[in-house]
Amino acid sequence: MEHPLTICHGSQKIIRTPIFGEGNPRNDYGLGFYCTEKLSLAKEWACNEENSGYANVYRLDLSGLTVLNLSGEHYHILNWLSILLQNRVFKIANDIAAEGRDYLLERFLPDYQLYDIIIGYRADDSYFSFANAFLNNTLSLTQLEKAMYLGKLGEQIVLKSQKAFRHISFQEAVAAEKEIYFPKKSARDMEARDTYRRERKNRRASSDIYLIDILREEWKENDPRLRRNLPQRCHE
Repeated sequence: MEHPLTICHGSQKIIRTPIFGEGNPRNDYGLGFYCTEKLSLAKEWACNEENSGYANVYRLDLSGLTVLNLSGEHYHILNWLSILLQNRVFKIANDIAAEGRDYLLERFLPDYQLYDIIIGYRADDSYFSFANAFLNNTLSLTQLEKAMYLGKLGEQIVLKSQKAFRHISFQEAVAAEKEIYFPKKSARDMEARDTYRRERKNRRASSDIYLIDILREEWKENDPRLRRNLPQRCHE
């Protein structure tokens, strides 16, 4: 039996019973209930400049649930990016970017809709810039990997299926004061944006791979150049 997880969802309100089918379908992994194992991170997600919020805490029983862990050894950065491409709105700057989007979706998109739970990167607005730059051939694959692997935005745990919603139970709602957690959220975002600017300024190595190279060389899912054993991300 899988050990239960304690997960947290940041919100402006107390949510005792999450409702399947509600939410924003344009989130990273589509429609779902987005959580984290980190209470402090959920508190940041709960706050904006004007309002405090709550970290809603739940117990998640994983027994009998299928889990897609995009941080696992069978997956790589292009799997994550393909899911993002299907759900988020990207800026398509030229024909190469449009061709690249279609190619990634065709070759690297996992059957993520078949799973009850998805675990993977969180691409908030600042880190989404990395993904968008890679799609438009202004950031290399190495730079994209470095940014996401070393990022401090944390992993998210997303409940995707109606079955998954039946496996969580509300524990408590912990207050998240905007005076404390909005500055932390802003500092995290600023650090991510600084990282993005530094990577854009870094000198490009002659061996760097860009999306146009992946298209030209017709990379496939089993290409040995794809880095799979993803290191654990920092959450704080």
